[in-house]
Amino acid sequence: MEFGPRALGARSILGDARSPRMQKTLNLKVKYRESFRPFAPSVLREDVAEWFEMDVDSPYMLLVADVVEPKRHPMTAEEQSLFGIERLNIPRSDIPAVTHVDYSARIQTVHRETNPRYHALLTAFKERTGCPVVVNTSFNVRGEPIVCTPEDAFRCFMGTDIEMLAIGNCILEKEDQDPALRLDYKNAFDLD
Repeated sequence: MEFGPRALGARSILGDARSPRMQKTLNLKVKYRESFRPFAPSVLREDVAEWFEMDVDSPYMLLVADVVEPKRHPMTAEEQSLFGIERLNIPRSDIPAVTHVDYSARIQTVHRETNPRYHALLTAFKERTGCPVVVNTSFNVRGEPIVCTPEDAFRCFMGTDIEMLAIGNCILEKEDQDPALRLDYKNAFDLD
C-alpha cells in the first residue's frame, strides 16, 4: 500500500491513455463525477522524455509537464470555435485520457528498481501497444477513501463499471462474478 496522497500503482484504477473515451468513461462509470475531470499518467521512467517535456524522476506524481510537441494534436479552427464541454472533449494528444486542455499532465515515473511489478506491467503494455503510458487514478469512488483491503477493492469493483480486478496474482473479471453481489455506488454519494 502506498504512503502519501497519491495512488502509485498498488491501489490504482488503470486505463488506456490512448483512448479518447477513457477519461469520460472513468469519470462517469467509475468515479461518478463530471466527465471532464482530468487523470494523471504513469509512464516508464526510461521513456518519460519521449512523451513529456521533462527528463527527471517523479515517482510520487508531484510534477507537471507538457506532452511533447510531436505527440500533440493541434486543434483545428472548427474545434477552436467550440464552447464548453464540446471543446473539452477534443483529443489533445496521442494520449488524450491524460492530457489536460493546456497539454499538461501530472506525471508519475515508474522505476524498475523501486516498483518492479508495476514497471513490468507498463513494459508489457508498451510491448503490445508501443505506448509506455497508462491512466492511473486512485482506486475509489467519489466520497470514499482509497481502497485498503481486498474486501474494499472487491466492493468498489462490484459497485462500479470496472471490468477487471487484479489483487496480487488473482484476476477477477466482472462477467464471472455473481450479479447478486453488485452494488449501487452511483447513487450512494452526493455529487461534489
